[in-house]
Parts: sequence; C-alpha cells; structure tokens
Amino acid sequence: QVQLVESGGGLVQPGGSLRLSCAASGQSFSIFAMGWYRQAPGKQRELVAFMTSIGSTKYADAVKGRFVISRDNDKNTVYLQMNSLKLEDTAVYYCNADFVSIKPPQGGAYWGQGTQVTVSS
Repeated sequence: QVQLVESGGGLVQPGGSLRLSCAASGQSFSIFAMGWYRQAPGKQRELVAFMTSIGSTKYADAVKGRFVISRDNDKNTVYLQMNSLKLEDTAVYYCNADFVSIKPPQGGAYWGQGTQVTVSS
C-alpha cells in the first residue's frame, strides 16, 4: 500500500507563488509516475502535471510556463512550484501516483487527501 500526504497549500494573492509537496510512504520505492490533479468548485477534476521516475513530464495547457513539477526519487517526494497564480487556479490539489502510469482522466491508483489553494485579492 502507498500513502500520499500533501502540504503547502494556502491563500495567495494573484501573481503570487506557492510550492506544494507530496511525500509517499509505504511500498513506495517502485512508484513510476507521480503528479497532481486539481478540482475547482463546480468543475471536473483535471490533471495539472505529472513526472515519471525517469524524468518525463506532462503539463496541462493552462499551467504551462507558470508551474514546474519536480521530483526527488530518493525521498519519494514530488513538488509543484506554482508561479504567477491566477484566480482560476483556485482548487483543491490532489497528489496522485501509480506503479505503472498516470492516464487522464482517471489518474493513477493512489491519491492523497488534497490541499486547498485559494488565489484571491
């Protein structure tokens, strides 16, 4: 079993930055894909970004050029650096992982409980 714990959410002004972290524990040494989904009020959950253990990445069009995903394989941790935040980035952000792959829209097998990101003036 794999457990995922997110941290780093909060309230930020438009144009500001936040850094999210997700730490995996349990049988986590063989996790291949780790990443982030988000769900805004009244909207479907959507993929934000993910990264594999061999370095490949994928980003949603809405966050390209603003968000950067990174990963520390030794610490079983994935990060999401969010810059130039917009009002529409407000959502609950969920960590997601799988031993094989993350396939939108359903995502991988393991999920964190989520962390709230609110962008507001």
